[in-house]
Amino acid sequence: MNRIHPKKLLHSKWTKVDVTQKMKHFSVCEVSFDDNQKVQSCTIRAEFTHQEFAIDWRQLTDTLIWRQGWQ
Repeated sequence: MNRIHPKKLLHSKWTKVDVTQKMKHFSVCEVSFDDNQKVQSCTIRAEFTHQEFAIDWRQLTDTLIWRQGWQ
């Protein structure tokens, strides 16, 4: 399980375990918080294709899908 602090989520780097369409390396490009400082939305960007995807930030804690850093 990857441990993530929501305040350090922005600009963090991630490697996807199952590579699809040469999209392996991602970085968090946008995070928005609600009034209670809880993560409301999270957007990641594929470094190879520059496509952006909205994801649930809690998915990044799953080590079967994501690894912290670029590997």
